[in-house]
Amino acid sequence: MTQKSNLLTIESLAELASVQEPPCLSLYQPTHRSRPENQQDPIRFRNLVRELEVSLRQKYPTVETRLLLEPFAALAHDDAFWNHTREGLAVLGGPNLFRVFRLQRPVAELAVVADNFHTKPLRRFLQSVGHYQVLGLSLQKIGLFEGNRDALDEINPARGVPRTITEALGDELTEPQQTVASYGGVGQGSDAMHHSHGGKKDEVDSDAERFFRAVDRAVLEHHSRPSGLPLILAALPQHHNLFRRISLNPFLIAEGLMINPDVLAIDELRERAWQVVEPQYQARLAKLSEEFEQARSKGLGNDDLAQVAQAATAGRVATLLIEAGRQIAGRLDSATGRVEVADLSHPQVDDLLDDLGELVEKMGGQILIVPADLMPVRTGLAATYRY
Repeated sequence: MTQKSNLLTIESLAELASVQEPPCLSLYQPTHRSRPENQQDPIRFRNLVRELEVSLRQKYPTVETRLLLEPFAALAHDDAFWNHTREGLAVLGGPNLFRVFRLQRPVAELAVVADNFHTKPLRRFLQSVGHYQVLGLSLQKIGLFEGNRDALDEINPARGVPRTITEALGDELTEPQQTVASYGGVGQGSDAMHHSHGGKKDEVDSDAERFFRAVDRAVLEHHSRPSGLPLILAALPQHHNLFRRISLNPFLIAEGLMINPDVLAIDELRERAWQVVEPQYQARLAKLSEEFEQARSKGLGNDDLAQVAQAATAGRVATLLIEAGRQIAGRLDSATGRVEVADLSHPQVDDLLDDLGELVEKMGGQILIVPADLMPVRTGLAATYRY
């Protein structure tokens, strides 16, 4: 069994939802990026794995339990992994699957064995507004990053994306032995091309264009389309011009960073990227609130949990805004739309907002997780109806 890339995408969630063979093991825990806090992370992970083991032994024989937990045990002893954690961790495994997702936000501790994977925290992470990707573009190398207001991390390896022009073009590259001399060194104003005559310049310009086309195709296919995230281009001005001329990526936003990304520390790249994203982020949230208020004034919007649940069951909810961090304990009957509010402290009680979001998504609606201070209402949810 080969572990796949730990990219969290709509596709990876669909894969987890399609798994039919139990048992499904779901483990979540908050983690830390640096010492000394992260030294406790593998200890907490092993404790959660023991909880999985206790649950498994109640129903499955020792040999099967051991096989199911083998990849979890291997991860527990992977020092390199634990030295590069983020704010949260999700590990999901079963008879023929093992996936690891490092998250840029903390998650509540959970270790559960069930007939299906527990994916609600992952779904919420994908639905949160304010996420973006950055394409660091130069003729020396390509870097792809994903982040939000608080964190930015390189996607490494970036699935399908060539890292260098040599990797992209191979034998088709014009005089590979002259690559370094032709394309210049690394620096804020470098990465320019130096040529002795027009014919050679045309050939190398053609190399750059073919390289950028290959990068554009790979980023769109393997990252932008699966994630649906806005893409910020970080590159020198001349590369902006060329890349935007040839790009077919509809997720590429108009404003970018006019700098060689190789000269920026990751925190500085995050700060500059957020300066680009924040106005669009604020505008998007304002538009969502305005659309909800307009819909409500026409009887096509609602913030009452019971009424929204009924509408969701009928497939009427087009967009559902859910307040980030908000939980409403209870049970939702997805067949009738009936809600039963309960005590969240009870271990067998679900979060109604999560269940409602899952139902709306299954019925073809859009779910967006919105910060509390930017929600148009204070009930925890705001739904816009199709009819």
